[in-house]
Amino acid sequence: MITPLYTASATVVGGREGHAHSDSPKLDLDLRLPKEMGGPGGEGTNPEQLFAAGYAACFESALMLVARMKKIPVKDVTINAQVSLHKTEAGGFGLGVQLRGMMPGLPREQAEELMKAAHGVCPYSSATRGNIEVKLSVE
Repeated sequence: MITPLYTASATVVGGREGHAHSDSPKLDLDLRLPKEMGGPGGEGTNPEQLFAAGYAACFESALMLVARMKKIPVKDVTINAQVSLHKTEAGGFGLGVQLRGMMPGLPREQAEELMKAAHGVCPYSSATRGNIEVKLSVE
């Protein structure tokens, strides 16, 4: 068995209309079903927003690692992750992800190269590869 570098733990009670908290006091929030899915919306977040935040943070770190390795100077990088929930052809549910990178001052070709390279090393990308569609773009 591989020895983990870090393990996070979170507990949810009440599903999409419940409450989530982590094993540290840093994550403690209400969950709400979005209006677009027939819920009340309002205060609280949802699993798709949490996944988007985690993926964007992980991906940006992977991109910065790749940039350092390739000796490409980047600063003020922003990664936007959009996570969509959709129905599958089999009648179930699936996710789709759009990752948009903003790297001011970097030529588009270099920015696209960094996005592709980061997608190759990001743990979220590795976990989702072959399971969900992930589209990369540069603005």
